[in-house]
Amino acid sequence: MPAPLSRIFLLVCGLLVAGSSAPVFAQSSPRDGQHDFDWLVGTWRFHRTRLLHPLTGSTTWVEVEGSLVNSKIWDGRASLDESVAPGPTGRAEGLTLNLYNPQARQWSLYSATSRNGTIGVPSIGEFRNGRGEFFNQELFDGRAILVRQIWSEITPTSARFEQAFSDDGGKTWEVNWVSVFTRVSEGSAGSRSAPPPAR
Repeated sequence: MPAPLSRIFLLVCGLLVAGSSAPVFAQSSPRDGQHDFDWLVGTWRFHRTRLLHPLTGSTTWVEVEGSLVNSKIWDGRASLDESVAPGPTGRAEGLTLNLYNPQARQWSLYSATSRNGTIGVPSIGEFRNGRGEFFNQELFDGRAILVRQIWSEITPTSARFEQAFSDDGGKTWEVNWVSVFTRVSEGSAGSRSAPPPAR
C-alpha cells in the first residue's frame, strides 16, 4: 500500500477505535407531569396541625378539622382547590391554584385567603416518585425566608401536606403546618363549592 494511503488507512482505523470506546448515554424523554395533581380532584376532609408562632422557638400547636374541594382545569394542566376550616376569628377560607408549565415541566402553586384577597408568591417545583416538593422565598415578619411545601404519602384515599420555613438559607427547616387528608368523594370539573368544615 502506498505511503499516503497507508497513513489514511491508519487514521481511519484510529478514529473508529476511538469512537467505539466513547460512552453511549440512553436518551430518555423528559417526564410529562401535567397530570400530577389529578389524584387531588374531589372532596376531602383534613386534620391540620399548625405551629402558632413559627421561627420563634415556640412549641405551641393548634389543631383544626376542615374540608377541601379540588377541581381539574385544562384537562389536568391546572387545578383549583378551595378549603374551609374554623379560624380564630371565624370561618377561614383558602384557595390554591396549581398551574403546570409544559416547557419547564414544573408546577407553580398560588395561594390566597379570603382574609386578604391577594395571591401570594408561587411555590415552584415538581413531583418525583409520587412526592411533590415546592419552594419559594417570601417575607415573614419582615425577614426573607425560604418556604418548602411537600405533598407525600399519596394514595387514592389519603395524602399528607407539610409546610416548613428556613431562615438560614435552607440549612435547617422548621415544620409549621401539617395537614392529613382523607377522601370523602370523587370530584368533577364542575364542582367548586367547599362543604362546611367538619365539626
